Amino acid sequence: MLPTTTSDLLAFSSRFLEQEVSDRLQILKRLGLARYADFILLMPKTDANVACVMRFFADPSRVKFPDLRGVELAGLTLDGANLIRANLTGAKLNGSSLVKADLIYAQLQDADLRNADLRGATLNKTSWAGAWVEGCRLGVGVGLTDEQRQDLQERGALLEFWLK
Repeated sequence: MLPTTTSDLLAFSSRFLEQEVSDRLQILKRLGLARYADFILLMPKTDANVACVMRFFADPSRVKFPDLRGVELAGLTLDGANLIRANLTGAKLNGSSLVKADLIYAQLQDADLRNADLRGATLNKTSWAGAWVEGCRLGVGVGLTDEQRQDLQERGALLEFWLK
């Protein structure tokens, strides 16, 4: 059972991010949220991530639309992560590997994706307004429109043919 008051939920979320990966996974399994383990298990404990986990646990029925605004996942390997419909507005994903991640309908406004690797990621219906993409590696033919592809390339993204 998850806490219901804001202060208890804040404490629970903070403690959650202090736990070992195996303990975090058990909690996620008990809550029926293990499908999101690929990124939640790797989250470092920062104020932004505590707030993110708190929002995640505050309303588990809405996890199909993960509210990951401002999450700090810079430099992490998140290959194959399920981030469908995730709100990643203002997220720090610079230097992260998101190879073959599912980002369909993801909101990436103002996200920092500099030097991130998104080759093979599914990017249909994504929103990129204000995202920092210098050095971000994207595969060709991964769900981006021609207009998005051109815009991202003009802002410094690297479009590559990728066959894996």
